[in-house]
Amino acid sequence: MRKRAMSVLLAAAMITGTMTGTAVMVKADDEPVTLTVLAGQSTTDAGIEDMIDEALAEKYPNITLEWECVDWGNDFQPKMQQYMQSGLPDIMIGKAQDVSTYAPQGVLGEIDSTYLDRGMDAARENVTIDGKTYGLVYNAMYQGVYYNKAMFKENGWEIPKTLDDLQAIIDDCKEKGITPFASHMVDTWSIGNMSMQFAMNDVFNKTPDWGDKFRAGEVSFSDSEDMQNALNYNKLIYDNTFEDTFSTEQTDCDAKMVLGDAAMKVSGSWSIQNFLDIDENFDFGIFPFPNQTGDSKLIFEPNITIMTSANTEHQDAVDDFLDLMSSDKDLAVEILDYTKTASMLKDVTPTFNNPSQEDIDKYASEDMIVDVTLGNNQLVWGGFQEENAKDIAAWLQGQESLEDCLKACDGRVDSSSAN
Repeated sequence: MRKRAMSVLLAAAMITGTMTGTAVMVKADDEPVTLTVLAGQSTTDAGIEDMIDEALAEKYPNITLEWECVDWGNDFQPKMQQYMQSGLPDIMIGKAQDVSTYAPQGVLGEIDSTYLDRGMDAARENVTIDGKTYGLVYNAMYQGVYYNKAMFKENGWEIPKTLDDLQAIIDDCKEKGITPFASHMVDTWSIGNMSMQFAMNDVFNKTPDWGDKFRAGEVSFSDSEDMQNALNYNKLIYDNTFEDTFSTEQTDCDAKMVLGDAAMKVSGSWSIQNFLDIDENFDFGIFPFPNQTGDSKLIFEPNITIMTSANTEHQDAVDDFLDLMSSDKDLAVEILDYTKTASMLKDVTPTFNNPSQEDIDKYASEDMIVDVTLGNNQLVWGGFQEENAKDIAAWLQGQESLEDCLKACDGRVDSSSAN
């Protein structure tokens, strides 16, 4: 029907042109197109779809997006597995680590360099497989320990570089009736995130191929002292946080941090949105959680990553979408300011006030930043990290032993890799 209607329109246009003596043509790419989008969103991202729709309507009014927005941590992977059976949407928005999961299966389309060249070179590294790039990385988050700058100054605390330094701050907090860490362990994704932060600096910075060794039977959770140290930091947080952490949700947790009920929080840029919504003048910084060797790096995570279906029937429209997302700087700044994240597009700088930027710049200048995609590609989130987090939660609450928790992690070795 659509082709027939288009033929009638073209004929009418040509007749009109003949009558007026003017050559009139209707371009095929002006035909209305609806693209399906599966968007796996972080807690900061809900609402950006409206911003994208508005910008798209202005530049490419013939293209409409049909959005399916889901929670990335819980629902994106199951949805992708479901669509693998019936056919992927035209566009998927996930994280950089998703590329290593799905590109080897031949279902993702290669992203043209026209759009990739508008992004930073570093954004391509972990979305490129066998020389082909399958993801357009749009923004990034930083992860580490957020701290209340005023509280640190008032108590004379220096930024801790070692675990002994951190323990001294914890001890001083307790003496003064201050809760050392804000946490919301009711969200097991938060436990999973913290665990990977700890593992990046105690495991993967020393052994970048730890995950491959794990699958080869050379290392295990039960036998690795480094991995056990990393998981045990969850216990350090649990012993020094709110008593109701397993019933405290993120918004309430972040509010307590802003109100001075806790000195620090192991988190990521997704907390900034809450911090500044609660108090736009809240002054906070960020530092990497110390590791056993005192050389921790601040963690960098590519976040919004645009992928396309290898079998889309609307490649021209998909390319127009990629053009919009990679070239519309006003849209990018709007999204970055809303999500409180860093840009991965060239010559695009968010305008929101980020008190932790000074710390980020410092670690960047000292080459003390590491991309967590290394760890997430080695040990995938869906089916592995998220399941391990549930056992860690059970261990912390006394429902199982640490040994049982470690054995459970080892028992998931077959699901630890995307391939």
